[in-house]
Parts: sequence; structure tokens; C-alpha cells
Amino acid sequence: MKAVSSLIAATFGALALTGCVFGGSDRAETAAVEEIAGGANPYLWRASLDTLQSLPLVNADPFGGTIIYDWHSFEAAGDERIKATVYILDSRLRADGVKVSVFRQTNEDGTWTDAGVDPETGIQLENAILVRARNLKASELD
Repeated sequence: MKAVSSLIAATFGALALTGCVFGGSDRAETAAVEEIAGGANPYLWRASLDTLQSLPLVNADPFGGTIIYDWHSFEAAGDERIKATVYILDSRLRADGVKVSVFRQTNEDGTWTDAGVDPETGIQLENAILVRARNLKASELD
């Protein structure tokens, strides 16, 4: 259980660091949002990529609104790994427009086996994405 807490703490520590670039009116960020047009909300799309940038990207479909990340282990919990899938469910910037599924495995004698994930983890990631998306939109309006 301590390893689970360490992994979650490391994950959110990494996410907090990636989400610290909220302020300012960086033209590169605004341009990146404007260039991503399709079925998914461009702010949620960019915010999802920014928030989970510490995970390796497998596939990103802006028209379908799906971002799939690969397994990643953090130094604080090397015997555990996580991956995530982000679903952008709406073309509008709405609180219910993003869903994050998180998966976790533990290494037991050299074999990766599925392990439980606290349901709050996905909700916290969704909230971080929403905060980032709102900040991106606000920086565009400035």
C-alpha cells in the first residue's frame, strides 16, 4: 500500500510540475490551441497533452477525441507502472467534457500484473486538465 501511495504522490508531483505553466500569455500555447481543430475541444485537447506530458504518447486522435498513453514507471515506485487514456467527449469546454481512465500494474517476480487504481486518481487528473484548459482559454482572451 505504501508503494501505491508513493506512485500516486510521484504521479501528481510530476503533474503539478507540468501544470505550473498556467500563467502568462504565451503566443506559442495559444497558437497550438488554434491549430488543433476537429471533433475534440481544442483547449481540452491541448490541456490533456500538457497535463500528462510525462507519460509516453502512443496514439492521439483529435477528431475522435482520444489520447492513449503507454506504460510509465516513476523512480519513486519502480516496481509499479501506470498508463492512461483520455477521452474528450465534447467540442465545448465543459466540466463533463473530459474523462480519464488510469491503469496500474505491479511487478511481481518479473511479471507485470494488473492492480487496482483509486477512482479518485482519474477525477483528479480530469480536474487538472480542466484547470489547464480554462487557463489556456483565458490566456487567449487576454
